[in-house]
Amino acid sequence: MTTTCFDVELQDGIAHLRLNRPEKRNSMVPEFWVELPEIVNTLHGNGEARVIVISSTGPHFTAGMDLGVFSSGNLGNGSVEVGRARANLRMQVLQLQETFSCLEKARMPVLAAIQGGCIGGGVDMISACDMRYCTENAFFCIQEINIGMTADVGTLQRLPKLIPEGIVRELAYTGRRLPAGRAREIGLVNEVFPSHDALIEGVMTVAREIAERSPLAVWGSKETLNYSRDHSVADSLNYIATWQTGMFQQTDMMESFTSQTEKRKPRFDDLAPLRKGL
Repeated sequence: MTTTCFDVELQDGIAHLRLNRPEKRNSMVPEFWVELPEIVNTLHGNGEARVIVISSTGPHFTAGMDLGVFSSGNLGNGSVEVGRARANLRMQVLQLQETFSCLEKARMPVLAAIQGGCIGGGVDMISACDMRYCTENAFFCIQEINIGMTADVGTLQRLPKLIPEGIVRELAYTGRRLPAGRAREIGLVNEVFPSHDALIEGVMTVAREIAERSPLAVWGSKETLNYSRDHSVADSLNYIATWQTGMFQQTDMMESFTSQTEKRKPRFDDLAPLRKGL
């Protein structure tokens, strides 16, 4: 599957999404904001993918939102009454936010493989992923403050859940670059690799390990971790008790035990496709 902004490959349960506009530093043009949720929601719905990897091409992961989005007229309409135009602008910002929220809502984990610059909207995107990995030359920048605006597509909401709040505030107020080593030190990325090739190899190794596990158990783990992040311990314990009551079945557990006895890799069913409509 090829779109304007992505090359997509699905093999052995791993969906690999590559940003494919290196000559434009993979900036997020209007098509990007439509294509990413369409791709992710399709994978979420059909259940064939057990993990999603998002990587990029060229020297930089992404330069963030393309300035053409601001000048295209998509973020407001000067021909209508001010209150109505502002109400529409709010809805359009919510739509932009959903482009990355779908990564968080997907039934499978999403891994980000980052090289070079991860700027502006790139930080919004990787903050919504389950895990992040990068190259030694990678850096992260909350670019919005450098162009006179407040980040509004997820960075300021998700990043404080990943790294210390004081560091988020420093980055958000100053627009400074966060280098790869420091990103690893504060826990934004799981691992730093010496090159882009080593990065992709390392991230795909993790993806293959995830793809070999029960996709239902992995989905349950993601749901529970996301819920626990936003709720109290007591509420989260109650949630997992309810989840297990409905979702835990012995089929995958018995396959795990059987495969160990037979000295082979376990074979688990994919997630069931979601029904469309009623």
